[in-house]
Amino acid sequence: MAGTIGALSGITLGAGPARADAEAPRSRGPRNVQDWRAVPAPGSTPAAQLRRMSAAGAGLAWAVGEEGLAGPSRGRALAMLWNGSAWSKTDLSHLNYSGRLSDVAGVSSTAAWSVGLPTGGASPLLRWDGATWREASFPGRGEAGVRLESVAVGSDRRVWICGARGGAARLLLGDGKRWTWLDPLPVASANLYRVVLRTPNEVWVSGDLASGGGWSGLVARWNGTNGTWTVLPPITGARLGIGDVHAAAADDVWAVGTEAGVGGPPGRPGNPALAHWDGTAWNRVQPGFTVGSLSGIAGDAQGRAAWISGWNYQDQSRSTYLRRDGDGWTVVRGPAGGATAPYLNDVTAVPGTGGFWSAGMTSPVPAPATEAYTERLDG
Repeated sequence: MAGTIGALSGITLGAGPARADAEAPRSRGPRNVQDWRAVPAPGSTPAAQLRRMSAAGAGLAWAVGEEGLAGPSRGRALAMLWNGSAWSKTDLSHLNYSGRLSDVAGVSSTAAWSVGLPTGGASPLLRWDGATWREASFPGRGEAGVRLESVAVGSDRRVWICGARGGAARLLLGDGKRWTWLDPLPVASANLYRVVLRTPNEVWVSGDLASGGGWSGLVARWNGTNGTWTVLPPITGARLGIGDVHAAAADDVWAVGTEAGVGGPPGRPGNPALAHWDGTAWNRVQPGFTVGSLSGIAGDAQGRAAWISGWNYQDQSRSTYLRRDGDGWTVVRGPAGGATAPYLNDVTAVPGTGGFWSAGMTSPVPAPATEAYTERLDG
């Protein structure tokens, strides 16, 4: 795999921050927003982290990741459930899977899905039945080289999964009973990390694309009406991976990720990357801080990009967000005291409300005694 999206995804620090090809967003600098508050997510075994989350409403949400990380240990899958008042750890001991769950998506108490990184060959596909997680069959299950990276569920309950099969990046589409691998992405050496739905038939993916010994940011759209791909021009950068994408319209698309850069000592973070597609070209935008990462992006009830989760390496005392402010973005800090040095991996909207969830871990390094961590913004 070219790029690695996730906690500390940029392993080296370039000579300077990512260049802004567009006017920097209006920003009044960091400010405290007391509405974001830490919500305990107990029960996981350190080191633990939540990678992605999904909400069906104010009283139902899921979050997945990994726990039990220690040194070279890969840890084991972690899944948590929100019942409207508290997070609880979900038992996964009955599953024949011990790897990291990388994404989750759900729209009701019996329509939620999760995927995980491959262990011993291929990725698992899990379905929430209202009480527990069960493994589901799909074409290629157990097949070497099959990788399921991200999942999204539409209002029509159809399930969209991005990943790889047969050496090509592609989508897996299903309804819980019948599954079909769609035509591969028409580019070589691509990795997909995120799938999101704008409408039941307009599907967006993001990731990276091998380029000149490194990689550049990749965003593409699947048109479910005629079954065709549209691949946007690559987002150029020094080893740039796009971890999340939000499309309000075909000419209003935001992409976030991390630019690993070139050179620098091992273990140093990269640069946060924020780009906007206006229907003609990508415009790079300064996110308001220069060292760290951007991990997730969520829209409001009108479908407009609203919040971005991130990590500011130069100020780790609180969580870091970008909030949509007119046509630009403003840096916003999370609550004080929620964790010593919180790191966010994702942000998602709560349907039917004006609220949002974010998830990650209590430290930027997934090692003991790092624990699963969430914050909430009430709408």
